[in-house]
Amino acid sequence: MERKVALVTGSSRGIGKKIAVALAEQGYDLVINYARSKSAALETAEEIKALGAKALVVKANIGKQEKIKELFAQIDEEYGRLDVFVNNAASGVMRPLMELEESHWNWTMDINAKALLFCAQEAAKRMERSGGGKIVSLSSLGSIRVLDNYTTVGVSKAAVESLTRYLAVELAEKNIVVNAVSGGAVDTDALKHFPNREELLQESAERTPAGRMVETEDLANAVLFLLSNKANMIRGQTIIVDGGISLLT
Repeated sequence: MERKVALVTGSSRGIGKKIAVALAEQGYDLVINYARSKSAALETAEEIKALGAKALVVKANIGKQEKIKELFAQIDEEYGRLDVFVNNAASGVMRPLMELEESHWNWTMDINAKALLFCAQEAAKRMERSGGGKIVSLSSLGSIRVLDNYTTVGVSKAAVESLTRYLAVELAEKNIVVNAVSGGAVDTDALKHFPNREELLQESAERTPAGRMVETEDLANAVLFLLSNKANMIRGQTIIVDGGISLLT
């Protein structure tokens, strides 16, 4: 029986790596996408291969359409199919609203929001040939809450959640299930770019009703659930994984 294939963007480290390794453990062959850290991507690939799965490593800035086309061309050449797409790669300029420039806006929106549309289009073409598939995006609480210096990222993540709903409806006839997972503050490399990182971590640790911060494994578990057949009737939803902190005023 042919093995299923999963693409996880931004999967050289952090949450993306955790999801990719977990999918390998479930029997998927992987496409590891990265933009900068080749060494980290290769390390992730070696972990996946040690689990008996294949790992294709592809460098691609998914904020650029031509790079998306190249990414999927390599997937076709290596595997000839795609069953799962996890839209994890993200970037953004962390500045106060009045200091934002057009380049900051375009960079963040291209990688965080535009990439989902055009990657999903390419993924859906492959999934349809295989009889269906699953798409899950990673979002954040900044899509529905105002966070310091988070304007571009928050707006881009709100776009991701809205696009998730549109994709879920239009791709349903192709037997493609689309959802998103929104996480609270997680202590990953990405959080190092926050000017108020320490304040965020301290607040999350002290205020989260669950009694601890969200960890990468918590988000990965939610993604894996949405990728499973147990979640087939969940469509276009954004599942919040934050230990309950967004319930507080």
